Amino acid sequence: MAHEDDSGGIDFEYFLEDMSYEPSTRIAGAVMIIVGSIMGAQLGVLLISATPDEILSGNLDSSEDFSDVNGIVNSALEGNNSGGGPMEGVRVRLLSEEGAITGKETVTDSNGRFSIPEVNRKPFLLSFTHPGNNTTKYYFIPGDNAQIVITMSPGNGENVIDARGESYLSQSVLISTAIAFLTFLLGLAGVFGGIEAYRGNNYRRSWWLSFLGLWSRGMIFIGPLLILVGMSLVTLSKEQFSGDHIEDSGA
Repeated sequence: MAHEDDSGGIDFEYFLEDMSYEPSTRIAGAVMIIVGSIMGAQLGVLLISATPDEILSGNLDSSEDFSDVNGIVNSALEGNNSGGGPMEGVRVRLLSEEGAITGKETVTDSNGRFSIPEVNRKPFLLSFTHPGNNTTKYYFIPGDNAQIVITMSPGNGENVIDARGESYLSQSVLISTAIAFLTFLLGLAGVFGGIEAYRGNNYRRSWWLSFLGLWSRGMIFIGPLLILVGMSLVTLSKEQFSGDHIEDSGA
């Protein structure tokens, strides 16, 4: 029960002390850690599934005559409150290197993704247009990049990107795949940390596993924020952990 100070208000120190002995404080922290870590694990799964099967299996050979063109279009960040998400309805046209129409075009879906199948492996130009945004022209050679990522910014001008240089396909696939699996594993570590906190077995193990879960970046900031708040509640109630008492008594 919270105590009142001399002025009639609630004494915050006593309030925190009361919370530290409430099992619901530890359980609430554990649930927040688990939810935030699950978001991170889901991000890892999405990153893994977004890697093209042909690239993961090593079937994409630079000597092939055709290659599928896949990518995603995002909106530019505007301050701290808007932008940075996938853009639907962006017109994507495949043009020749000189800008001539090839007849191949598509629009991005609700996830901002687009795909143009069986494109000749020679220099091309992709044109990205959307009302109220700068037109982006992307020079490239199909198959040189695992996935094309375009950021659209507001305006009436034109952005030109030339990606016809040396291909780093194998390195980018290796790095992106490693990051995807690491994100998934960090999310799992956070989940186990939350479960450890829920059971109240070992505070140190729970804290470190939850700390690893922070780096899974679920929903960019929502997952880490939940984990941080959960870790704070778990730290407040650390006297409830049986494992630490056993370790202290044996020291």
